[in-house]
Amino acid sequence: MDLRQASSKVGAYPTTTSRNLSSSSSAFVSANQSPFFSPRSPTCQQSESSKSDIPNSCNGFLLSNDPFSSSSGIQKPEHLPGDRFVSADASPTTFVSSDIQKLAVCHHVSSSTGIGRSAASSYNHGNGNGQVGHIEKQKKGRRSHRTSFIQNSVSLSSDKLRSCDVFIGFHGRKLSLLRFANWLRAELEVQGVSCFATDRARCRNSRNHGNIERAINASIFGVVILTRKSFGNPYSIEELRYFSGKKNLVPIFFDLGPGDCLARDIIEKRGELWEKHGGELWMLYGGLEKEWKEAVDGLSCVEWKLEAQDGNWRDCILGAVTVLAARLGRRSVVDRVTRWREKVEKEEFPFPRNENFIGRKKELSELEFILFGDVSGDAEREYFELKTRHRRKNLVIGRSENSRVEEKLRNRQTESSSSKGKEPVVWKESEKEIEMQRVGSPQRPYRPLQAKNGGRYGRRKRSMRVMYGKGIACVSGDSGIGKTELLLEFVYRYAQRYKMVLWIGGESRYIRQNYLNFWSFLEVDVGIENQCPEKNRIKSFEELEEVAISRVRKELMRNIPFLVVIDNLESENDWWDQKFIMDLLPRFGGETHFIISTRLPQIMNLEPLKLSYLSGVEAMSLMKGSLRDYSIAEIEALRIIEEKLGRLTLGLGIIGAILSELPINPNRLLDTINRMPARDLTWSGREGHKLRRYTFLLQLLEVCFSIFDHADGPGSLANRMVQVSGWFAPGAIPISLLALAAHRIPERHQGTQLWKKCFHALICSFTPSYTKRSESEAYSMLVRFGIVRSSTKQGCLHFNEIIKLYARNRGVAGVAQAMVQAVSSRGSISEHSEHLWAACFLLFGFGKDPIAVELKVTELLSIVKQVVLPLAIRTFITFSRCNAASELLRLCIDALEAAEQSFVTPVEKWLDKSFCCKPVRTSAQLNPCLWQELVLMRATVLETRAKLMLKGGQYDIADDLIRKVVFIRTSIHGEHHPDSVSARGTLSKLTRLLTNVQTS
Repeated sequence: MDLRQASSKVGAYPTTTSRNLSSSSSAFVSANQSPFFSPRSPTCQQSESSKSDIPNSCNGFLLSNDPFSSSSGIQKPEHLPGDRFVSADASPTTFVSSDIQKLAVCHHVSSSTGIGRSAASSYNHGNGNGQVGHIEKQKKGRRSHRTSFIQNSVSLSSDKLRSCDVFIGFHGRKLSLLRFANWLRAELEVQGVSCFATDRARCRNSRNHGNIERAINASIFGVVILTRKSFGNPYSIEELRYFSGKKNLVPIFFDLGPGDCLARDIIEKRGELWEKHGGELWMLYGGLEKEWKEAVDGLSCVEWKLEAQDGNWRDCILGAVTVLAARLGRRSVVDRVTRWREKVEKEEFPFPRNENFIGRKKELSELEFILFGDVSGDAEREYFELKTRHRRKNLVIGRSENSRVEEKLRNRQTESSSSKGKEPVVWKESEKEIEMQRVGSPQRPYRPLQAKNGGRYGRRKRSMRVMYGKGIACVSGDSGIGKTELLLEFVYRYAQRYKMVLWIGGESRYIRQNYLNFWSFLEVDVGIENQCPEKNRIKSFEELEEVAISRVRKELMRNIPFLVVIDNLESENDWWDQKFIMDLLPRFGGETHFIISTRLPQIMNLEPLKLSYLSGVEAMSLMKGSLRDYSIAEIEALRIIEEKLGRLTLGLGIIGAILSELPINPNRLLDTINRMPARDLTWSGREGHKLRRYTFLLQLLEVCFSIFDHADGPGSLANRMVQVSGWFAPGAIPISLLALAAHRIPERHQGTQLWKKCFHALICSFTPSYTKRSESEAYSMLVRFGIVRSSTKQGCLHFNEIIKLYARNRGVAGVAQAMVQAVSSRGSISEHSEHLWAACFLLFGFGKDPIAVELKVTELLSIVKQVVLPLAIRTFITFSRCNAASELLRLCIDALEAAEQSFVTPVEKWLDKSFCCKPVRTSAQLNPCLWQELVLMRATVLETRAKLMLKGGQYDIADDLIRKVVFIRTSIHGEHHPDSVSARGTLSKLTRLLTNVQTS
């Protein structure tokens, strides 16, 4: 559920902005706003007359004031003085699912930023009565507005408790633990397993303890997440004893192992783990040694044990779901999880991991810190040694404003919040909360204004404050410097912290389609057929597209963590309608994280992590290739090459590949590159400016092309594959399509002997394995020399943007046409849609782009029938991209009309000139069948576009289009032909709709 929708449905609870709540400003709000509650859970309804009190029922949920019965199965610990552990105002960490989530609805602290950050900033409990009293004094002035919430509590109905499948118990405030527990609960909930999760040590009072104990007794299975602190927590020990006694315990060892949890080792403080945290832990809460030992030693007898280490969170959670679903008898859940795992293994990562990844330790640690708010393992020590900063009070990200105006605004907001009994939230640097700071710039605090209209677009386009741990990171750098490599290494290291990595290209023409492609992984339907029509109103194209986007965005706002990687974001605005790119993404701060790489200096008011060059040692290691001992002169040659390449990681990798593959030394390679003449390029605008910066790199590429020609002869397949790659869409290119397009590039020398062509055709027709072998050899050569990157998709490869840009500007004639012909003849609508769109861009000239390819009429008809119509229909129906499909059909109609115009133009032939009395004929007269096919195809495209316009309520445009269809078909087929009758039926329907619209 969208958190804004949840807050609007619960009118009695105070609304909150998307921010973290510190312990000094915690407030009671709706449970539906809490990150501990599943978005699928029903929302509470209440009447307007009781806005200040908790309602007595929620969605038919029965309330009971009966005290907890002693015969319920679990007793409260006897030696638990409540004021020793929990402050009177401490908020319980409770996750609830299904109807059980209504438990203690008033005792949750809301935050739309996710479990980890909300829990860490919302709980404040003292270690003694003195600290408790101090906290109570601090909060004394802020209790009046929520007295009614404290006085009202919600008890559990026994009928509703019967639906609770799993109780999840944990203890601790560590961010990683809270994130893990929230993910586990949300994953079980998504699979249809009702859950109740809580940290009982954070519970407020005895009444809530009783409610939670009722939930424990009603649970079929108990999952206890064990950390080193759990063994000193009486509630965790009690949960272990209770569920192990019922033989339904499933322990999860978090950053522990089953071998670490031995009572003797803990008591005697044996091992590095218990040397500091061990001892007679039952003494911490005044428990009994015998009960404590029974609970700890009983873990060795449990049949199902799961370990959650830093590198296997996903496997552990899916394993827990599988175990619990199997024991609950839900085989369909087990099968669904198994299918999900198989799909993720095949399609999660776009590229194989680079086993020779070098450097970037600082950047990797900083990315981890930006996304998670903390760093783990060895990276923690490395990061804080590199990133020592002096204290700053406020974040510096936002629009440049006058400091005096900002100060007044800040003071006004402070006074306003103080008058309401709340203290302003100020993020300060501490051990757990560290702000994002603009490195090397003066401090200019900025607090953006809240959007008053409540509109989503207005809020998203305003400046925002982005802090560490908010789940959004941006990496900026030049082309070829290694942004993709950095992101790839990061996702391979931390993929287990997410349910899945969703990697998309950020090119402006394709980003919206790439984003909607998430539907298959998120299991949502973005098609237009399943959108609920509004009563007496048809949605416009813009509304239909927004609904599809919102469905994907809503799934990403759930408590299940995904990692969305947008690689090579070209612009902040979408190419199709210039909408802000933020309209695609959910608001930041949830469980889903985002990493964006771009060449832009800044995007969305985010301070990017600017990627610098590799150090000299790292660059030298990348260029040396295989282990060789170079002389001082050769080392100096490598340094010269490094400087001339501009230290680009792409060029350094190619140098290392050449030195590894060929028996050549650095001095000779440098001399060869310098002597390589630069090709005459068709410099044009922005692309030409980019290429001028990489002159030495382009010379290096020409050296590689010469090597390919030397290995396979002039016009090698590898060379032609590079040439044609520039016209394909960004992303993975199938080798078969690439090779087919390369074979269709016209020969440079038109005087090639006929027998060579015939021999080549004979070889290709009788020995198909020869073609496959040459394709695989060319692919292998390109990969070994670092020109392309292999893809995890079977039979696909990926070219760097600089190489594709260079290929487009080499000026070889007929390459674009070869690409269009190859893709249109062999491309699949479902598998290669992005490359089919690239062919349409070349063929029809979208926007301000000129038409790059002109085809014969027969080829145009074939492409319209096999590519354009299916692609437009699929884009419209399956992905609700209405404007893109309509624009494609409009440009196709223009191309067909232009072809028709050429047919009716008189054609003079030399034979006709010899007979003066013979009239000059047109192409339509010379080839009437082809002309008729062309006209009827235009009618088909017109009818298809008219039906799409009808879906979007654009009746006037549809009426004009369908009248043209009726005229064409009636003129050619007659009035009684089925196609003519069908067109007139559509026209009648449109006439009725237009009449209804005009009269209404």
